[in-house]
This record gives sequence, C-alpha cells and structure tokens, in this order.
Amino acid sequence: MIAPSQGRFMSVEVALAVLHQGGHWLLQLRDDVPGIVAPGCWGLFGGHLDPGETPKQALRRELWEEIRLRIAEMDLWYRSDQGDRVRHVFRLELDVPLHQLQLLEGQDLCLVRPELLRSGACLSPKLGELRPLAPSLQEALDHYEEEVKGTIR
Repeated sequence: MIAPSQGRFMSVEVALAVLHQGGHWLLQLRDDVPGIVAPGCWGLFGGHLDPGETPKQALRRELWEEIRLRIAEMDLWYRSDQGDRVRHVFRLELDVPLHQLQLLEGQDLCLVRPELLRSGACLSPKLGELRPLAPSLQEALDHYEEEVKGTIR
C-alpha cells in the first residue's frame, strides 16, 4: 500500500489469535473469495487493524465480528514483520464450548491439535475436504514448534 501524501510503502498490520482449548487450536476455514488473503485456507481468527486501533482493540473487535467471542485479557505471543505485513499474534485460552461460537466469517471452524497440522493441510468437517494452511497459520505453527523444541533441550 502506498501512502498518497508521502509516496512511500506502508505495511498492513493484522492481529491474530491462537485460541487454544485442551491442547487444540481453533481454526477458521477462510471463504473461497478471490481477492482476500489466503482464500479457502485454514487460518487464525483475527484481521486488519483499523486506523487508530491497537492490536488488542482490533483483535477484540475481530473476534466479536467473526465468532461472537468476547475476550478480556490477552498477551502478545509474538510479532513478525515481513515488510509489507506486520502480524501481532496473541495466544488465548478458549474458555467457552465450541457450540457456543457463531461462525459469521469463513466456511468452517474446528479445534485441531497443532501436531496434526504438520502435513500442511487440515480436513474441513463441514466440507469433507482437505484444505491448505494459510501462511499466517503456518508461521504460528513454526513458532510453536520452535518453542516446543526449546523446552525439550
């Protein structure tokens, strides 16, 4: 994205949630819509920061808009900067049963053990199809695996 007044490149910032419950991660199967980031891929809930929003404010808004989940406290797990995109990734306990969530954005959701995502794909219970992981989810999985390796040493 170019800042019109400055003629320079601006990065897009997103806030994403690794919502975990009983050793499983909550995933969102993104819509099959051309023009969106990672269409038809499994990703994390969250989205872009609106002007003036902090990452925490954006994540609270996105979780409400996408699955009607209200959260109070959250801690930043990691931040990554790819130049054109900055990801603020939070790790949060999902403290409500899956059936209480309302999927308002995306095609499907499911709870999956992160170890089962190593293949790079996940089965959609609703569609009965294997779908690939979005780059942001793959990055979170890589970060998780590095963290696990660090605790084993």
